[in-house]
Amino acid sequence: MNSEQFNRMMLGAGSGTVAGADSGILPNLSRRGFIKVASGAAGGLVLGLSMGAPGEAQAQSAGPPPRPFAPGAFVRIAPDGKITLISKNPEIGQGIKTGFGVILAEELDASWSDVTVEQAEVNRAVYGSQIAGGSMSIPRAWDELRYAGAGARAMLVAAAANQWGVPASDLTTSESRVIHAASGRTASYGSLATAAAALPVPDIGSIRLKTRKEYKLIGKRFTGVDNAALVRGQPLFALDVQLPGMKYASIAKCPSVGGKAKSFNAEEIKKLPGILDAFIVEGTPPVTDVMKTGVLPGVAIIGKSTWAVFSARKALKIEWDTRTASKDSWTDFVKQAKALSSNAQGEVVVKTKGDVDKALSPDNTDTKIKTVEAFYQFGFVSHAQLEPQNTVAWFKDGSVELWAPMQLPDPAVVAAAADVPADRVKLNQMRVGGGFGRRLMNDFVCEAAYLSRRVEGPVQVVWTREDDMRHDAYRVGGFMGYRAGLDTQGKLSAFDAHMVSFKDTASGKVSKGGGISPNEFPADYVDDYRASQSLMPLSTPTVWWRAPGACTMAWVQQSFLHEVAVAAGRDHVEFLLELFGRGAGKGTPPAGGLDAARAIGVIKLAAEKAGWNKPLPKGHHHGIAFYFSHLGHIAEVAEVSVDASKKVTVHRVTVAADVGPVINLSAAENQCEGSVVDAIGTMTLEVTIEDGAAQQTNFDRYPLPRMAISPQVDVHFVQSEHSPTGLGEPVFPPVVPAICNAIYAATGHRIRTLPVTQEGFRLG
Repeated sequence: MNSEQFNRMMLGAGSGTVAGADSGILPNLSRRGFIKVASGAAGGLVLGLSMGAPGEAQAQSAGPPPRPFAPGAFVRIAPDGKITLISKNPEIGQGIKTGFGVILAEELDASWSDVTVEQAEVNRAVYGSQIAGGSMSIPRAWDELRYAGAGARAMLVAAAANQWGVPASDLTTSESRVIHAASGRTASYGSLATAAAALPVPDIGSIRLKTRKEYKLIGKRFTGVDNAALVRGQPLFALDVQLPGMKYASIAKCPSVGGKAKSFNAEEIKKLPGILDAFIVEGTPPVTDVMKTGVLPGVAIIGKSTWAVFSARKALKIEWDTRTASKDSWTDFVKQAKALSSNAQGEVVVKTKGDVDKALSPDNTDTKIKTVEAFYQFGFVSHAQLEPQNTVAWFKDGSVELWAPMQLPDPAVVAAAADVPADRVKLNQMRVGGGFGRRLMNDFVCEAAYLSRRVEGPVQVVWTREDDMRHDAYRVGGFMGYRAGLDTQGKLSAFDAHMVSFKDTASGKVSKGGGISPNEFPADYVDDYRASQSLMPLSTPTVWWRAPGACTMAWVQQSFLHEVAVAAGRDHVEFLLELFGRGAGKGTPPAGGLDAARAIGVIKLAAEKAGWNKPLPKGHHHGIAFYFSHLGHIAEVAEVSVDASKKVTVHRVTVAADVGPVINLSAAENQCEGSVVDAIGTMTLEVTIEDGAAQQTNFDRYPLPRMAISPQVDVHFVQSEHSPTGLGEPVFPPVVPAICNAIYAATGHRIRTLPVTQEGFRLG
């Protein structure tokens, strides 16, 4: 972070419009005017963030403000000592609201008992992008939050130094107090807040961040700041929003993607109890190619309650026009993929080095080589978040205000659906009841914005479970063909990966989460390597799913590497350690890339903690897998048994994670445990697409995991000196290959198809 970025961060928004907490839009404010508006109480200290134009950094005290909320402020300290910290990113159950508070409080040197954490409003002018996805919230905000907290601490120290007439260097802080040890004087942050607010923001070069040894909060256990409210059922979600005169709505959409409504029994529906209106929705085009966010066509029903609307939907008789609808068929895709995989190389070579074909040729006389080949297949899966898609929207006076569970709040996307300028959109960020990537798409928010133009007063749009399943943007399915060569010492010498995946029919781009990366492991660890792909057109929408790409790539890759180790007659742990040992100590790893030394560290740790190669209970077997994704280095050992009926029981999963310093140990362990259970559950799940429509429409045909399949999960963190990374996704990918490798150890059967039910296995 340079000085200009720091000044912008500490300043708060400059002149221009700022989204308000009440009516949605405030008039243009001067810089000083904004500071006055931003002050959270009479007096006190407010520090803000701006990603807008740079300017002279300053913080000012002010008189009574027009409103109590400080847009963009990270730190607010009231004269009574109450400290309010602001979390800018969406809370989707990953604990980021608590984690952001801990980081700020750590550098502020605040007592956690003095702290309240509030959810920020959506305001790009103040915060920049506010996104929960890719396990990137902590990595992106780490330095930003530390400097905000440390900057506030420095201003409080400076205020005390001025009052006491002593050098700031003679002062220390602890538990929300400034301390002058020589005289025994102390002052609470609250008593210093107003004076601190009148001081100039310090230069970034003068800000001292804590060392790891000085941490008092980071690495400890904290209960979620919303836990008490969640347990008590207090309103945190968009479904809890109640507004005067609110109406309720739902849109029935064609089961086959791209279909439109030609007609429906409108008069009959409008006469049903509690129904106010029903009409055909023509739909709107996608706003962006990336997220394909728009309003799908269908039939909208408006009513006095969600029950009335859902009941009316059951009476709908819609004639669908499917001439332009998708004809996607998983059955056909499987046939095409097998034909495409018959060629070792795909149509597009993603990366090549050496001469793979020569190395793997039966006629190769340079080295006595053994070749291992395999073909893997995995289906589509749903995000299946438990909270259905929902949004409350209120269009009035040419503006629209919305309350929605969003992972990527974007006023510009919503503006197109509401047919208003982006600066006339006010988004209220609500707690998200599960996302896993699905709520990076704002189609459900757009529906509410669209319908709000038609409805007088506020309207709440709620999807049925069938809507969620049929109109999900799925984790993309795919296929992988592998060939590998072993030298005379049983070491991996050549590697060929041919992925058969999908491309979006409209854009021609690789489907999100599909395709193969040019640097996919073990690209940098063998001399002869090739990665190629063949892409089949796909009309079914796909989007990023928990650990996108990695969630399936880890399974095929780490399962196949186990096949190679078995073919070489080598212990799998030893095989992985030797392979990564080729890269350890050979230059600095690429920024944000796979670090061989860290990989070796977690593989050894997982094996040690799991008791690898030590006696296990009768019938129990181990499997191990490693994967690097979302900046996290994770190794896992699964302890599994399989009975005569092919019932698989996962008894224990040992997780070894190197994700830098852990912010909140309680949340970190929870993320690891949740990833393990989630991954195990997906081993029996699949969405099959036929004639452009999902065949699984509710949990009766898509059974989510139950408590009975939950294993013991032992988590071990490497508290490395690297910057912290996210944890919501990187633990997920190694789980399934570790289990499948253990199943092979138990049965001698190699699972090459997901879900495992396709090969006769089931979870116990």
